[in-house]
Amino acid sequence: MAAPPGSLQAHYPFTSRFLDVGGIRCHYLDEGRGEPIVMLHGNPTWSFYYRHLALALRDHYRVVVPDHVGCGLSDKPQAYDYCLERHIANLETLIDRLALDRVTLVMHDWGGPIGMGYAVRHPENVRRFVVFNTAAFWLPRVPIFLRLCRLPVLGSLIVRRLNLFAVLALYIGCRRRERMSEEIRRGYLAPYDTYANRVAILRFVQDIPVHSRHRSFGVLRSIEAGLKQFQDARMLVVWGGQDPVFTDLFLAGWKERFPGAVVKRIDEAGHYVVEDAYERIIPWLHEFLRDHPA
Repeated sequence: MAAPPGSLQAHYPFTSRFLDVGGIRCHYLDEGRGEPIVMLHGNPTWSFYYRHLALALRDHYRVVVPDHVGCGLSDKPQAYDYCLERHIANLETLIDRLALDRVTLVMHDWGGPIGMGYAVRHPENVRRFVVFNTAAFWLPRVPIFLRLCRLPVLGSLIVRRLNLFAVLALYIGCRRRERMSEEIRRGYLAPYDTYANRVAILRFVQDIPVHSRHRSFGVLRSIEAGLKQFQDARMLVVWGGQDPVFTDLFLAGWKERFPGAVVKRIDEAGHYVVEDAYERIIPWLHEFLRDHPA
């Protein structure tokens, strides 16, 4: 999908931009002017997830929202090394090519390890962090459904053939069901409308480092080891309390590593915390950015 369907323009009124990364077109939004804020989505979402925040912040900041390779409006190569290391490298390329200086990283789900992976390698270029239901450290907790989705044959059936992973995520991840109208569901699912277009969804699930022998385990551990340099950093943590994957155990992990973080736990919100509570989050963001200048 090279562009969002016309019916989504009311919800996604942005100009699409593309960056060539090794012959692959990576889609991103680049809205507004000022201090750069880079928003990193997870799986199986895309830049659509941040639409409310981008609209709210672009009058005062430069908001850059990339779609990871294989996601959203970015190319979806079938033979590609979808792994944490590669996604971090792609983010490095984007930030370098756009000459983004002293960035604020906004991270959700897989955006956490990708964003913090960039941060530990370029600490001089990161000034603030905003964290939504994610992790950048290892905990031995992977729900059974995610484990099933990792199995060679069953995973391909669930994730790519039936598209159950992306569909169920909308119902489980967003607790305010009235917000998941048919049109909004279509927005989330539009880039993943075929078996081929769901390749990255499966690869992300397969890249979860469930044990020390997994190839991304060492990468995640190195990111975790590098977090201590940011323990006094400016950080806002907004947490959906009804997330079945990133539970309060992960929230405790962030609190332990970043004792000075501003923490907002929303009891009734789920994994898609921005979708559930953007009208509460936006004022918190404005306040945090104002009170913690870069």
